[in-house]
Order: sequence, then structure tokens, then C-alpha cells
Amino acid sequence: MSGFKLVMFDMDGTLLKDRGIFVIAEKMGFIDELVLLINYNGIDFYERSIEIAKLSKGFTREEFLEIFRKVPIQDHMQEVIKELKSREIKTAIATDSYQFLADDLKDRLGIDYAFANKLIINDNVINGDLEIHNKELAKDFYSGKIYSICKSDVLEQLCDNLGIPVNESIAVGDGKVDIGMIKRAGLGIAINAPEEVQKNADVVTNDMRVILEYI
Repeated sequence: MSGFKLVMFDMDGTLLKDRGIFVIAEKMGFIDELVLLINYNGIDFYERSIEIAKLSKGFTREEFLEIFRKVPIQDHMQEVIKELKSREIKTAIATDSYQFLADDLKDRLGIDYAFANKLIINDNVINGDLEIHNKELAKDFYSGKIYSICKSDVLEQLCDNLGIPVNESIAVGDGKVDIGMIKRAGLGIAINAPEEVQKNADVVTNDMRVILEYI
């Protein structure tokens, strides 16, 4: 019997097979602007998130959700979540996407918690402003403090709130923004991830069911 009591997942490319904002941008016609911002190295990572949010101005919450709900969920994800719940292991999402999207996926999958950036919406219309989750920005790549959300901090805070030692947590992700929580967790899993993420993980896989081997 393992001692793991919490699994924290990245969302885009991890719980989902694709990246929600890219799918939305393709459908809503701002994919070229998004790609330019993603590839622009002249600003910090958290500032990039703020600039990307501006591309959403004028669209409605429902327009985004309708597209987002069509992004395919990772293979075997429902099976894994069901098994984690049966063993009373808590689950969470930590994403540099938007809270209303993360909450929607949380509810669909039956995940316990979701942490993300707050895209400001007035009268159902997105105004383009972003309230980033990370309040302690720093030039520290491997902690994750350079991003709009510091996932290692989120992991530590949730563990503290739940009375769970951090070494009894699992973190699962696929991107550079996930490295902080992957390194901090008791077990770090890189799924469908590039080499830079893989080398910071304890487990490298392309099958979400590998989690079940460790619980």
C-alpha cells in the first residue's frame, strides 16, 4: 500500500490531449497572434500570459467553454480518476490557463481542486485582463516562480491545507511550467513530455495508467 494521498495534474497536454487556448484561438481566429506571443522571447513568461489574455477581449465565456469542452480528454483519464477516488486520494489541477476553464474540467472529471489564473469577465464578456495566480514572482526557473502560476507553491500550499506531507504527493505534467511541481512532489511524472521535462521527473510515460502502479 503506497502512502500517496494527493495527485496534482497539469491541464493542457496532460489531462487534455491538446492545449485549450490553442484550440480556442484556432476556432475564434486569433491563432496567428497567439503563436507570435508564444514564440516571443522579449518578455517574461508571466507577462506573456498577460498579453495572451488580451487576445480574448470581447469574446464570451460561453463561446470559450463550448470550444473547450470539445478538446479530447487524455486516454484512460476517467479510469484513473475513478481509481484514485476509490482509494480516497485527493486530486487537483494546476494550470497556467484560466480558472473558469479549469473549474469546468474539474467538474466534468470529478477532480477535487483546481488552481489557475483569473480571466476577468464582466456581464459574461471577457475584458482581456488577467489576474495571475502567482503573487511571488522571481527569476527562478526551476521553482516555477517565473510563471503566472507557480505550481510548486500551489502543491505545497494544498498539501499544507490538507495536512499531507509533500512527499506523499504525485505531480503529473508535460511542460516546462510543470517542472517545479514535478521536482517538488514525492513522485514526479512526465507524460508525453520533452526531454527537458523528462530529466526532472522520476517517471517518464505516455500512458496515464502508470499512476496506478504507484498508489
